[in-house]
Amino acid sequence: MAVRPILQLGDPRLREIARPVEDPASAEVGLAIRDLTDTLVHARATTGYGRAIAAPQIGVPLRVILLRLPGAEPWAFINPALTARSDDKILVWDACLSFLCIFMQVERYREVTVRYQDPNGDWKELRAGAERDLSELLQHEIDHLDGILAVDRIADIKSLCTREEFEKRHRASSPYA
Repeated sequence: MAVRPILQLGDPRLREIARPVEDPASAEVGLAIRDLTDTLVHARATTGYGRAIAAPQIGVPLRVILLRLPGAEPWAFINPALTARSDDKILVWDACLSFLCIFMQVERYREVTVRYQDPNGDWKELRAGAERDLSELLQHEIDHLDGILAVDRIADIKSLCTREEFEKRHRASSPYA
């Protein structure tokens, strides 16, 4: 278990497509989940941000994401895939631990259904909506597994702003409040 460096915007590894996990119960996946947890806890403590992280962000090219929502236990999603999307979309503020100096508005589906495996290898399905901003969070993290970053999804380039301006003008009405 270790706090791993988070790859930053411009690192070509963030643009690679992560490989599927063959054995969710393997030692490699267990180590990745522990490192993701430690890294996310550290990021949250030092920056005030960080609700989720994807394995490629710590240089592990596996289809694994980890959520750590306030008041909840860490939640690992292995081989997650969007299986359904609502017709409705929403405009949300987005940022990323891989470029925490900039924020932007992106368009996401209001609701999604995600199929994934847990660390035991059991398949699960989750319907996520606006509650706890789970839908947009899962879309952001699954994008990481496909080498897609929030900056690729900017809805309006004029929404791009620094962290300082976001804090001053928009944080109170965002998922980061």
